[in-house]
Amino acid sequence: MNVTKAVFPIAGLGTRFLPATKASAKEMLPVVDKPLIQYAVEEAYAAGVRHMIFVTGRTKRSVEDHFDTAYELETELELAGKAHLLKVARSIAPDDMVCTYVRQPRALGLGHAVLCAKSLVGNDPFAVLLADDLMVGKPPVMQQMVDQFLKWRASILAVQDVPREQTNRYGIVSGQSVADGLVDVTGLVEKPSPADAPSTLAVAGRYILTAGIFAELESLPRGVGGEIQLTDGISRLLRREKVFAYRYQGMRYDCGSKLGFLQATVDLGVTHAEVGADFMDWLNERV
Repeated sequence: MNVTKAVFPIAGLGTRFLPATKASAKEMLPVVDKPLIQYAVEEAYAAGVRHMIFVTGRTKRSVEDHFDTAYELETELELAGKAHLLKVARSIAPDDMVCTYVRQPRALGLGHAVLCAKSLVGNDPFAVLLADDLMVGKPPVMQQMVDQFLKWRASILAVQDVPREQTNRYGIVSGQSVADGLVDVTGLVEKPSPADAPSTLAVAGRYILTAGIFAELESLPRGVGGEIQLTDGISRLLRREKVFAYRYQGMRYDCGSKLGFLQATVDLGVTHAEVGADFMDWLNERV
């Protein structure tokens, strides 16, 4: 079975970007000329996903509007003869893409956000993409993961090596290597101290999960921070299903932090087809 559904947990408040996120969604912060959420949706779409499920909260109406048809805007562009911009506006939500929205009523963690999508996902395998993590890869990172899922038919976690002193920022996996870039996961710990971390393989913001995760999340007690942790649910899933960790090929920008957001803006800016060359010249002059 192919992966045709993706869950985007976007109910977070984005407090690290205040005041910019006081009244607007952090996922709508633009990197060059696209909001963060659009990069994630395009990555999922390129991997064959056609049903996008957004787990939202208050102040997230702008995400809904972004992927809706803007009749007034399209009419104005058409009347003005701005065919290129009209094409851009219409490409945001292709005709074969379905967007569905469900509310996360309380901020109870990533695991709870994923659980909110249960009725929409059903029994199908599904992707989870965190828009804060802007991932750039060739092929796209989610396509790499779908390829692994189709081969192994089991849950796949995107992972990267991190410095040991940073393990307390991530979910950390342990396991045995079974193929190039692939680890058979035997354990998963949420934000362990460097001294207690079983490895330095950290889970990044991309997952492919089987529907079996929902039963684990439903019976899961609250973990770190009083939240229902997705990593805890995956740890319990390991008791009855295989889970693999995949070292993706590409670059991850932590756009939940100001530094990562600025790094993404610069790196994607200098490669942008329209402004990249001029932006690079300007940077060279400044530096």
